[in-house]
Amino acid sequence: MEKKINYTEAIAEIEEIISEIENEEISIDILSEKVKRVSFLIKICRDKLYKTEEEVSEILNGLKNEDLPA
Repeated sequence: MEKKINYTEAIAEIEEIISEIENEEISIDILSEKVKRVSFLIKICRDKLYKTEEEVSEILNGLKNEDLPA
């Protein structure tokens, strides 16, 4: 079972694959696999960004609702 990949690792792998494609280091035989992998990694990143945005919004809304001294 593959370990859970975090945002930073996903971005690094995406950048590595893009570099390999740009430098023509990937054979046509595995190009489809690499594109599928990038698609999967993008989904991980997008999900993490949405989750983080929601968490930050909840934190900020909690601060707005607290009685803070002026």
